[in-house]
Amino acid sequence: MIKLIVSLGNPDIQYKHTRHNIAWQLLECLPFHHELNWKNKFKGQYSFISLHSKKLYLLKPLTYMNLSGESVILTMDFFKIQTEELLIIHDELELPFGFISLKNGGGLGGHNGLRSIESIIGTRDFKRMRLGISKPFHGNITPYVLGGFSIEEKISLPSFLEKSAGILLKAVESEDFNNMTKKYRKYNTIPNIE
Repeated sequence: MIKLIVSLGNPDIQYKHTRHNIAWQLLECLPFHHELNWKNKFKGQYSFISLHSKKLYLLKPLTYMNLSGESVILTMDFFKIQTEELLIIHDELELPFGFISLKNGGGLGGHNGLRSIESIIGTRDFKRMRLGISKPFHGNITPYVLGGFSIEEKISLPSFLEKSAGILLKAVESEDFNNMTKKYRKYNTIPNIE
């Protein structure tokens, strides 16, 4: 059962609409987003909501990506969240834009946020929702992930985020996350994009 959803991103306003902050953008598409009352604590912003009589916590670390683990461990310790109850949402270069992947454990793909979380909580065996942002054709990765979406991507982004939010809720409600990973291992939310 998922009790804590962590969306990875960078706090400064200039990063708000960047590829690296797509996980924060996803939260705004949750049907209950307007009901969330965010509080500053645990080196981040957290909120909670009752879904199906169960309390679900949401966290946005404000530490910058490469220190995300500091915020995650403080939140987990305070609310007594176990690793198997944790789901991390993050951008994923290895997936094409518009694709999502649910995954349990595995490699970190060079993602600084995931690396920080593993180093601090002591394991990489946590659930993930990977949001595809595609790889740049050439050049440095950093300006690409810290840059905005292309004109074509901006057109499809609302649909991508809405469908991903729906899948996230299914994952939260599901009693069998491993079964969800089979269905959404590499799922295209925008079928007209290959």
